[in-house]
Amino acid sequence: MNDQERNQALDEIIAARRSIRSFKQDSPPRAMIEAVLQAGLLAPFAGLAVGSSKDYRRFVVIPRGSEASVTAAEISKRQMNVMLGVLRQTMQQDATFAEQAKAFARVMEMAAEHGLPIRKAPYYIVVAERKGFPPAEAQSLAHCLENMWLKATALGLGFQLISATGEMSGNRDFCDLLGIPCGEFRLDGCLIGYPDRPPTPVERPRLVDAMTWL
Repeated sequence: MNDQERNQALDEIIAARRSIRSFKQDSPPRAMIEAVLQAGLLAPFAGLAVGSSKDYRRFVVIPRGSEASVTAAEISKRQMNVMLGVLRQTMQQDATFAEQAKAFARVMEMAAEHGLPIRKAPYYIVVAERKGFPPAEAQSLAHCLENMWLKATALGLGFQLISATGEMSGNRDFCDLLGIPCGEFRLDGCLIGYPDRPPTPVERPRLVDAMTWL
């Protein structure tokens, strides 16, 4: 494959990337999931923040139907209930904040009732990025998950971010379940499986309207 062909293939993958929220029951083979994780492992990381440590990024794969999946959902449900209580209290004290937070509060109510929606896809994957100084783990997680998302797209897999996973970073029960030292890593997560239906088109701004040359 020459440079032009590689460039065209990359453009097509980037354009095809979408959030998938409905998955088939079939589970992709382990080799495909590990290919997605390998792409994440190759993403940039904050070398200055973590120093010479090679243990700067970890992946935990939780299959749907596993005991770990049930436990993770229950732990997240308790955590979301705590967060919802704090959110409601703040909303009662600040009318402006309450107006701004209405939509988010509805999402939190669903999560508090059911836990994170981690069992609707064949795999829930938690990515852990070691904390360091200066703190850059959030940026590193974003790079990692974007690599994973593009690789999943190239393999014909569906991908959905579960950003609320980050709220579990300080939850000791959740970290113990993952086998990750609590407080040492920041977490994020995603769902992966075969998409149940083609994603709907998304309208994007024109580059000419979003671009400024100085």
